Amino acid sequence: MEVFGGFTAIQIAVAFGAALGSAFVRGLTGFGMAILLVPVLALALPPVEAVVLTNALSLMIGATEIRSLVRDAERSAWVIGALVVVTTPLGLYALSLTGKDVARLVIALIALSAFVAILLPRRGEAMPGPLATGGVGALSGLMTGYAGMPGPPVVPYYAGRTLPRATIKASMQLIFTIAASAGLASATWLGILRWELLAFALVMLPLIIAGNRLGARVSGRVSDPVWRGFVGLVLGGAAVAALVRVL
Repeated sequence: MEVFGGFTAIQIAVAFGAALGSAFVRGLTGFGMAILLVPVLALALPPVEAVVLTNALSLMIGATEIRSLVRDAERSAWVIGALVVVTTPLGLYALSLTGKDVARLVIALIALSAFVAILLPRRGEAMPGPLATGGVGALSGLMTGYAGMPGPPVVPYYAGRTLPRATIKASMQLIFTIAASAGLASATWLGILRWELLAFALVMLPLIIAGNRLGARVSGRVSDPVWRGFVGLVLGGAAVAALVRVL
């Protein structure tokens, strides 16, 4: 039975639970909301709508923090964000040319490579060269268009370096906010952005804010090794889930 904007009570319950849990992980680690939220929402909603709804929520929560994100982010985040905007439509186009099985395999391989990269020794504070930074931006944009998940290329880029935790989280979240904007713009251009999805996102936003704040509070109380271990755990779980879908 439909109870809101064409959504059933079960769909709303699944979305609310996923929103609270994924937002907690975002507040704790600085990423993970899309990685966790899209697959769960896709169990209750069409996959395209799951991606669009997640982009709307990512943009909204990012907008509430934009001042601190701009203040604390590394300048490389703007370069990567600009490339995300350029390459997101290419990711959507690539998705239209490939089958679901190929798409799932590509996503699984990228998620697995991100998990392996986070296990490597940290590389110091120095920003990687233009080629590495450009590659991360392009790949993140392609992943945004391909699966609504810009995180796998971005997380090792920042979390794999000995940067302050505030800088790592702000840089990643600024990029994800830009990626969400690009994703929504592409959805609008393709005619798949329904007003009901935006209304649903507004209804879910208080849960996203509450979960994010709770995660940030816990993040401030854990040591750096524990925090980095949790980052690796989330990436590893995403890689396993992606591989299971392929198999």
